[in-house]
Amino acid sequence: MKFADSEFDPYRLLMPSVEAIPLVCDSPHSGCTYPADFETTLPTSVLRWAEDAFVDELWGCVPRHGGTLLCAEFPRSYVDVNREPDDIDPNILAEPWTTDVHPTDKSRLGYGLFWHSINGRPMYDRKLWVGELENRLQTYYEPYHAALWHQINAAVANFGTVWHLNLHSMPSDTYAVMGADPARQLADFVLGDRDGTTCDPTLTGIVEDYLVQCGYTVARNDPFKGVALVARIGKPAERRHSLQIEINRKLYMDEANFEKSDGFPTLQSNIDGLVAHLRDFIKGLL
Repeated sequence: MKFADSEFDPYRLLMPSVEAIPLVCDSPHSGCTYPADFETTLPTSVLRWAEDAFVDELWGCVPRHGGTLLCAEFPRSYVDVNREPDDIDPNILAEPWTTDVHPTDKSRLGYGLFWHSINGRPMYDRKLWVGELENRLQTYYEPYHAALWHQINAAVANFGTVWHLNLHSMPSDTYAVMGADPARQLADFVLGDRDGTTCDPTLTGIVEDYLVQCGYTVARNDPFKGVALVARIGKPAERRHSLQIEINRKLYMDEANFEKSDGFPTLQSNIDGLVAHLRDFIKGLL
């Protein structure tokens, strides 16, 4: 992670380096450049827990297989692009929001559109002003969404369909953090299609089958089903397919030191194989 002393590009957009296919991937939580006005009381070691560290690198092969890869540069603990713009806890505000808010359980737990705690530890020692939060939306949230939707709609315009992968990582102690049985074993990969509603089930199936063949354990919609981006984009009846993929961090990183482990190259290579497999699947449908 690094702290910026001025504004920076909110995202990186990596376009296909070979013949394009309607595959759009986004990593909304791998950003690790912290805006200068992010005045949190938490130490770096806690802030980094919220990052999907190295997910953008793990999936860096996407353009080489004809897909598009969009990566956030800012951290989700600053503003979370995988939340609806009204998912705001009014209790964190120093003044009323300008429109109606509809906080979800995620906001109440501290990680809605604007995070206010990480693992139960408060991020701020004050209430937040509407103006500073609107700046986060205008400078980071809205440009990211505009870039993603441009690519989604362009794929549909050019190919009549789009296949979207929403890319994430999950701590190996996820069940314990969520208050579930800490002895419960978290899968290596969790595929979220909101209980089969956001993509052709064939997509979920071929991803699962490929990963199992690589020796990984795979779960569906447990404990993550997909949130705002998958829900918005995934409209199978309109040939818009969206699947969330969560990777267990223990596969590729030291979770205490936020450094890549010896398992990183193998996982990266297997993801390259998965994307190649998806490319062949998608091209077979065009």
